[in-house]
Amino acid sequence: MSITRNIDRQKGIVTITIEGRFDFSEHRPFRDAYRDVPPSGMRFLVDLSGTTYLDSSALGMLLLLREHAGTESDRVTIRGCTDDVLRILKIANFDRLFTLA
Repeated sequence: MSITRNIDRQKGIVTITIEGRFDFSEHRPFRDAYRDVPPSGMRFLVDLSGTTYLDSSALGMLLLLREHAGTESDRVTIRGCTDDVLRILKIANFDRLFTLA
């Protein structure tokens, strides 16, 4: 499992890429990927194209990112979901809280 971050200050986008399992063991690396970035003027993109599994703690971590970024649904975009991951996000009604691309 790895979490990487890329900040494009010109576009105002922080991309957080998650590879492998996204579960509680990734709480600290995920939080560290965004907590030092001031949310004003920035949008966050979570790339789950390499994510093979996520659990309820991962859903909670995404909610913490949303709280950090601001509650508007366009502040955090989740992209690249596999069918299984997308199904979990929709069951949890995350399509109402985030932009799913």
